[in-house]
Amino acid sequence: MDSYTSQLVIALNTAEKFWKLDAVDFYALLRAEGRCMMEKILKKPDYAKEILEIMHGSFSEEDMLERISDYHENDIAEAFELLSEAERKRWYRMFGPEQIAEIFSYIDDPDSYLKELPLDEAAKVLSYMDSDDAADILDEMDHSTQEKLVGLLDEESGHDIKMILSYEDDEMGSRMTTNFIVIHNNLTIRQAMRELVQQAGENDNISTVYVLDENDKFYGAIDLKDLIIARQQDNLEDIISTSYPYVNDHEKVDECIERIKDYAEDSIPVLTQEHLLIGVITAVDIVEAVDEEMGDDYAKLAGLTAEEDLKETTAQSMKKRLPWLIILLFLGMGVSSVVGVFETVVAVLPVVMCFQSLILDMAGNVGTQSLAVTIRVLMDETLSTKQKFGLVVKEMRVGFCNGLFLGILAFVFIGCYIWLLKSNPITHAFLISGCVGFSLMTAMVISSMVGTLIPMFFHKIKIDPAVASGPLITTINDLVAVITYYGLAWLLLIHVLQMV
Repeated sequence: MDSYTSQLVIALNTAEKFWKLDAVDFYALLRAEGRCMMEKILKKPDYAKEILEIMHGSFSEEDMLERISDYHENDIAEAFELLSEAERKRWYRMFGPEQIAEIFSYIDDPDSYLKELPLDEAAKVLSYMDSDDAADILDEMDHSTQEKLVGLLDEESGHDIKMILSYEDDEMGSRMTTNFIVIHNNLTIRQAMRELVQQAGENDNISTVYVLDENDKFYGAIDLKDLIIARQQDNLEDIISTSYPYVNDHEKVDECIERIKDYAEDSIPVLTQEHLLIGVITAVDIVEAVDEEMGDDYAKLAGLTAEEDLKETTAQSMKKRLPWLIILLFLGMGVSSVVGVFETVVAVLPVVMCFQSLILDMAGNVGTQSLAVTIRVLMDETLSTKQKFGLVVKEMRVGFCNGLFLGILAFVFIGCYIWLLKSNPITHAFLISGCVGFSLMTAMVISSMVGTLIPMFFHKIKIDPAVASGPLITTINDLVAVITYYGLAWLLLIHVLQMV
């Protein structure tokens, strides 16, 4: 039976299946067939699985390499990590150092795979990688292996990598790459295009062309599109942006990352103090830096000095956590001591103890919200004193409005709870709930103020405001809430209303 006849038989059988159905079944079958078809359309192809099937297939080496070349290096890297060490070593030989370098740039921990190669082969792979990626890999290795590999690199790659490794981890120079196009400002449009084509073979970051003056100092930048559409008779000077943003090599990452990310450029030049162009920060580098800064800020919210990872020892983790825990221990003792001062209130009205955690939790939540808003606002260095004062007033106003609403809810529901479930007189019940509601509102207003003023104070004395966040602000607000709650209970319920 030929293929045409087979297809005809299948079509007839399918048609017969539909003809035998009633309307309801026919509609249900159509829905099922449609759903199946949509699942096939929407299902994302598993490229890594396809690559593994090719790698484990019985094809020739040439055929395997040709088939795999159709896939992106990121998908190849995903499949590469699923191979055994013996299988990877086979593919190291088949791919060659240049392609291995491309694959390693998409692997999270390439240093562990680089160790599977002989030192000379590993050095070749590093020489084909972008200088910043190679520097990141070397930074994860022990000092002796690092020195051996750097010594085996070619002169140009070795110089670039050594330069990047010479910077501290929190400096912009440690984030840069030497992969960029550079020309001089005295060229014609034709000459500039020729330089671009020549350098593009070694550098693939070509969307922005950087320009130097006659003294080899940074002059400006040209968008690739502007250079392509320029006429031969046009002046190169007319398409150079001389006010292009830049960063200095020794600038701290956390100090300038917010500034440069707003430009949304493909790359930002890195200059020395002498205004010499030594590298660029790519958009990918900026995203990674922002991600790391967010991780560090999140760690600070937990009272840590920096983000932890799985490779850290117990001693290293303790070193980060213990200082803040000691500080918080003594602050917690202060809170407990304040509670002890009001033991007469608890002795006379034990029911007030039931609602202590409510006041403390809400005060801590409000303070943390105000803190997050304040830290975000303080990123703007141009903020005036008047604007800062306006922020404090605004947060207190928000705290008051939210506190008033929640205080009324607490007054109603807690009063009903004490009256109906605790079998207390209705007057007695709602006097206590009124004290709880008023304390809640007062604590929320004060916590909003504290959550705004403390980071401002730390910012004023040149300390990272995030350090004042998390556990510290919560503990301080606990102290505020305890004094507010028990103080009002002592004053209003015992001395004014004399509920004893």
